[in-house]
Amino acid sequence: MNVVIHQDIVKSAGRIRPYIRKTPLISSTAFSKLIDGKVWFKLESLQVTGSFKARGAMNKLLALSADERERGVVSASTGNHGAAVACGAQKLGIQCTIYVPKDASPVKLENMSLYEADIEYVGNDCIECETKARDVSGKTGKTYVSPYNDPFVVAGQGTIGVEIESQCDGLDAIIISVGGGGLIAGIGNYLKSVWPDIQVFGCSPENSAVMIHSMAAGKVLDLESKPTLSDGTAGGVEKDSITFPICCEVIDETILVTEKEIREAIILYMQHEHQLLEGAAGTAVAAMIQMKQELQGKRVGVVICGGNISLHTLREIL
Repeated sequence: MNVVIHQDIVKSAGRIRPYIRKTPLISSTAFSKLIDGKVWFKLESLQVTGSFKARGAMNKLLALSADERERGVVSASTGNHGAAVACGAQKLGIQCTIYVPKDASPVKLENMSLYEADIEYVGNDCIECETKARDVSGKTGKTYVSPYNDPFVVAGQGTIGVEIESQCDGLDAIIISVGGGGLIAGIGNYLKSVWPDIQVFGCSPENSAVMIHSMAAGKVLDLESKPTLSDGTAGGVEKDSITFPICCEVIDETILVTEKEIREAIILYMQHEHQLLEGAAGTAVAAMIQMKQELQGKRVGVVICGGNISLHTLREIL
């Protein structure tokens, strides 16, 4: 497979191990019964900063030279990636600035500010923030840390696959939420290299599914996104994103879910698993519920990609 390969992901797992948590892969009795099969949840909601993003961000930061670290970094984020970059930069003594859309989740911004990053507001979409961050990077020499469009970031997210392989005897399918595609590109790339027959399901909210629609069109599209509970996957995809061809290669089937399905999935998951999850993770749970007939009798992994949900959003859902 191109750009990111098995060996890169294994090497990344060793590199970031001192800085991240090996998150649990838990068996779910309730959801196993729902699909009449076996369901495991990979709890990246318990990761450093509350989401999987810590893996890719830390892998990229650790790969920087001494000169690059001295110059500092910039990034763009709706929250989780920004918090991950800020946390990693603080641990390594690197100055960082995060560009965020004006409507970014308050709880995620609060999470970001815990790590002393400089936060700048730009526009209403991640693409605008990414454009600004790249522009600043070009003018100042600061390294741009992409949320998804970087081999080190994708390889870092792929370390989840390394952990899953060590935590179970095999899966027939795995369900992963899709935004820019870094998470599913990394995990799918790795798991298909060790379990060639695994089915990789990518899911997004109907209100913002740029990667999924782009895959169907055979090219990266410029589409408007509507508001969604799955803010962690919302927004556009860069035209030259390395994740697009990888997603086209590793994703076997795509699923779109409604806001109602995401809400109901979040409630059902919290009721049975007694864990918080954010909208992007609820999207993966909703996709599993929607596909319960197709998944019947199978061993299914579901990536709970984050747990950073605000009390305000939680109250509205409940």
